[in-house]
Amino acid sequence: MRVARILLASLAAWMCHAQPSVLSVSGDVATPVTFTAAEFAAMPHISITVPEKNGGNAVYQGVRLRDVLGKAGAPFGKPLRGKALASYVLASAKDGYQVTFALAELDPEFQDSDRILVADRRDGKPLAAEQGPLRIIAGGDKIPARSMRMLEKLQVVLLRK
Repeated sequence: MRVARILLASLAAWMCHAQPSVLSVSGDVATPVTFTAAEFAAMPHISITVPEKNGGNAVYQGVRLRDVLGKAGAPFGKPLRGKALASYVLASAKDGYQVTFALAELDPEFQDSDRILVADRRDGKPLAAEQGPLRIIAGGDKIPARSMRMLEKLQVVLLRK
């Protein structure tokens, strides 16, 4: 009984210090991965400027979506040919909102994919609670409907048939 209490107390203490995950990448990937905020912050970041509804601009900092997927082993380059070109990534937010991106539009062999990023900062500051902790910025889209807030999950669907 005493040993069980000690183990439970140790587990509770460990859970208090463990960082919660902020993003999971799963599906048809070589190695599903879950990122903590610290792991995500340690990845190479870029900045993009996007127009705001009010006429101004916002500068978002984050990681290219293709680089996030690459950490999980999503197929880019030579494997992304033929029927596999119909493959996609489904991005899901905490509020249930979902959007898709074709894997080909994220592959630099097909087009410039530096305008689609998973952002953790806006104008040099962490995202506001109602926007983050992560969001997708689809900087090349004319209508920002795929720029989604509260991103929590990416699922890769690889079509082979």
